[in-house]
Amino acid sequence: MEMNDKKLQVSAIKNGTVIDHIPASSLFKVINILGLGKIETQMTFGSNFESKRLGLKAIIKLADIFFVDDDINKIALVAPEAKLNIIKDYKVVEKKIVEVPDNIKGIAKCGNPKCITNHEGVIPKFTVVNKKKVAIKCHYCEKITDSEHMEIF
Repeated sequence: MEMNDKKLQVSAIKNGTVIDHIPASSLFKVINILGLGKIETQMTFGSNFESKRLGLKAIIKLADIFFVDDDINKIALVAPEAKLNIIKDYKVVEKKIVEVPDNIKGIAKCGNPKCITNHEGVIPKFTVVNKKKVAIKCHYCEKITDSEHMEIF
């Protein structure tokens, strides 16, 4: 018996963003930190696709959604290898490579419960100390937090 290659086609989006090369284990982290559970436009996502670089990857397609730099920095913290494809009239008009920034301000919480940022209304600031595995160091208390323990808001 011969097997046919059958693939489910996901409808193309006219305008919007495709986030590709998300580690499969980070898919729902990306959805949560970007607040995608609350959007009212079409969203398609899939996970556990084969990837030579990541092993298993996930992808998110968002109709009529475009991201600002703060959102792209949030993606970088949980999916540093992600790529954003900006779609206009069904065509990719721009490809953005997500890059972990050198410094982060106001998008992550310090993991030290005694840190001033967790009590005094001070905006958290961090220096990125490891871009590959994503680890950040608090500007105020110097606690280093890795990606597994990072709380992003």
